[in-house]
Amino acid sequence: MTPAITLLKKKRLHHEVLKYEHDSNAPSFGLEAVEKLGLAAECVFKTLVVSTEREELAVVVVPVATKLSEKKVAKALGAKKVSMAKAEAVVASTGYILGGVSPIAQKKRLSTLIDTSAKQFATVYVSAGKRGLEVALSPSDLAELTQGKFADVSV
Repeated sequence: MTPAITLLKKKRLHHEVLKYEHDSNAPSFGLEAVEKLGLAAECVFKTLVVSTEREELAVVVVPVATKLSEKKVAKALGAKKVSMAKAEAVVASTGYILGGVSPIAQKKRLSTLIDTSAKQFATVYVSAGKRGLEVALSPSDLAELTQGKFADVSV
């Protein structure tokens, strides 16, 4: 059990854990989940960590079918610019390995942005904290658990 699943159970929030056999050669972990679970790419979200010019980290949750817009993320965070965080910083701040980073129950609480497109779905899918493990939950529960805010952050 991962910290994300433990927290969902503790809070008694409606969720579903989905497992699939992870292929370490998959070019995209998010698209692998879409393919193996038979889900729409628009409702499966990847968890990315960015760093601001002040070296402050933030979490950004965007659909796997899109790309993160650094310009939009910077604006939403009130920063001049952002870039993808270094792998070591991601692991140290989230407690999760790359490809298995969940936005839920991270080691350190970081500012979290969730792409506004999530609000159009009753259920969204995010990593449950391990490669080959996804969790389905409502966008509002995701925002509550992460103390995240919705923002237009993808292209």
